[in-house]
Amino acid sequence: MAEHPGPAAAAHARARAGGPVRLGAAEPAPPGMMRLTRADSTGEALPVWPDGVTPALLEEHQVPPVAVERSGETRRVLAAVLKCCWHDLSADPWPGRPAPVDLVLDTYRELIGRTDDLMRNWAVGALRRLHDSAWVVMGDGVVTLGPRCALWPVESHAQLQELVRRLPDPARPELTVVPDDDLVAAGQSAEASEAGGRAEAAVAEFDDLLSGYDERRRAELVAAYMVVEHAAEPVQEVRFAALRDPALRHTLGEMLARRGRTLIQHRDRWTSGYDDAVAARLGAEGPARLGVSERAVLTLVLVHSVAIPRAEGLLPEDSWLSPHPTPADELRRHTQLPIGELESALRVLRHAGLISQVKAGEEAGGYVPGPQFHRLTPAARRRLQEELILAAGPSTPLAAAVLARRSAR
Repeated sequence: MAEHPGPAAAAHARARAGGPVRLGAAEPAPPGMMRLTRADSTGEALPVWPDGVTPALLEEHQVPPVAVERSGETRRVLAAVLKCCWHDLSADPWPGRPAPVDLVLDTYRELIGRTDDLMRNWAVGALRRLHDSAWVVMGDGVVTLGPRCALWPVESHAQLQELVRRLPDPARPELTVVPDDDLVAAGQSAEASEAGGRAEAAVAEFDDLLSGYDERRRAELVAAYMVVEHAAEPVQEVRFAALRDPALRHTLGEMLARRGRTLIQHRDRWTSGYDDAVAARLGAEGPARLGVSERAVLTLVLVHSVAIPRAEGLLPEDSWLSPHPTPADELRRHTQLPIGELESALRVLRHAGLISQVKAGEEAGGYVPGPQFHRLTPAARRRLQEELILAAGPSTPLAAAVLARRSAR
């Protein structure tokens, strides 16, 4: 990509990193992004999938997507939210109407036929994950359908309507957030205004790149795009024509560049990651998404799972993935974080794909670097290696060399 990425590419990268992008009053969405407009004309923008294809395409190609933690509970809780918030089945699901969180939990309870505290904890955890990924918006005892629900294709609405009809009604359908009906109505009105009320179609961004190809080649390009962007692991080049063919791969690279992304090769496998110039721009725009606790925990996982095994000759120099888990006890001992804060940091890192939890036979297992480390560019790998050197041995000659090289730039 160019040294100075365009605003559209940066907006797409920002949306991928941090969720829907806020828009000012009457501010248009960048190409390739749907605008969700609120009553005051402000809104949010989020990327749409090319040619209306969804990540479900990965299943057709038998490519595993990025894993969702407790995916079964998460899907069922989202279904319960849809049941409670989508009152008018003749209209689009989004934005729907706000519903009390307790009503969603009651619906989930009826769905799975359990009433114990463990069920509630699972459901609350799923709501938190859905909120963090913009599938729902939760706050002050109220939940609404999140911006990502606006991406459901119109063709899927009939199936969603049938799902809502088949879901059981909650045991206490009269649940409200507060006993005063007027206050409930006012709160719901404010929530609906904040969430948005109108979805505006995205301006196509890839037509000039794809129009020169026949239908088959176009479908191959879109399939390769979806796979490298959404697969959990790098995919084999031989399985996708747009990765095998240099001309198609060049076009695929141009598609990714318009969204602030770039192709990354791992021998005969491919994935995608943030373009270095776009990543630098996002880093300069504001504070990192990860807090101090999350960065401390991630650093310890990298030190114990990558740096130490690498120094002992158990890992190759270019690998950031590791079969050597960092025990949870090690994290508790070295971070000195309160248990609640540590668990929160681990949850954030797992959700971001930066760490994965593994089991080790009869032992407790621990945490290893997650699938996002496949998506590092060579330059990003070098920067991370330097940061790890500075974190693990700040007083070593190697750290002094890193600092000297940086100061000379």
